[in-house]
Amino acid sequence: MLMLFFLCTYTAEETNRIGETCSKSDIMVYQGPTKPLPNGIPTYTVEILNTCANGCAISGIHLRCGWFSSARMINPTIFKRLHYDDCLVNNGVPLSSGESISFQYANTFLYPLSVSSVSC
Repeated sequence: MLMLFFLCTYTAEETNRIGETCSKSDIMVYQGPTKPLPNGIPTYTVEILNTCANGCAISGIHLRCGWFSSARMINPTIFKRLHYDDCLVNNGVPLSSGESISFQYANTFLYPLSVSSVSC
């Protein structure tokens, strides 16, 4: 039986590069109007996409979301407001590179949503 062992060593520069796997700019948030509810309340579709080119999975995605609320129920494992201006995406579970998650909400106005923090 042949057993191979590999010893990997990295320079300080390479270690720093490996640690720089993602940033909050790798998460894109798109939203736009969709068909209103039967009672006329406007609805919006939101898509949150991991665009990390390194193939990194990004977890703990938090968005700035003000007092976000919706007349349409949103699955809280997909998107939920934790506190004022702090909404959690995908229950904190990682989104793989190229993966997206989407939901619809209903309100009289569009909420500005932007990434506040992520975990790499």
